Amino acid sequence: MLELSQLAAQIRACQRCRLAQTRGRAVPGEGPEHAPILLIGEAPGMNEDRQGRPFVGRSGDLLEALLASIGLRRGDVFIANGVKCRPPENRDPLPDEIAACRPYLERQIELLRPRVVITLGRIAMARYFPGQSISRIHGQIQWVEGVGYVPMFHPAAALRNPPWMAALREDFARLAPLVAELYPGRTGEPLASPADEAAQLSLF
Repeated sequence: MLELSQLAAQIRACQRCRLAQTRGRAVPGEGPEHAPILLIGEAPGMNEDRQGRPFVGRSGDLLEALLASIGLRRGDVFIANGVKCRPPENRDPLPDEIAACRPYLERQIELLRPRVVITLGRIAMARYFPGQSISRIHGQIQWVEGVGYVPMFHPAAALRNPPWMAALREDFARLAPLVAELYPGRTGEPLASPADEAAQLSLF
């Protein structure tokens, strides 16, 4: 875990692109060493920029509910973004900003060696599925050298678009058999008490 911690410190101090001048906090990512599943978002938003953590606020609540629906907790996976600093006004990251952060993400992947990589949103998807449309290929797992890559809609986008919310739920549900394979002792069944279920339903 030391190398991941060292990498996180480098990211927090990074000055490689213009986003260093406007960010509040860089967001390296978080999760256990060698997590079997890596989730890659696009870039931090306002809440992430304030807290220095990926996927907080409503999108983070939704992501945690989706993970719970297949028997996982947030701490079971590693969550990162392709771009580690918030673009001003939540605009899309520019190509040179994506390129500046690429070595950080590549090193995280090298250290984690995930078995499944879930991309959240079209910009994160483009790394592995260039030229593809997320509305056409979302939820379809592609295996490359023993690693499964799964493009999905971004939780923040799904919160604004009910049909995408339904698709996101279905795409996560398809991962339940993989959870049983990747996490000994897990079944892929939902992790929820009645109170948790009520909270999850309010997000969906």
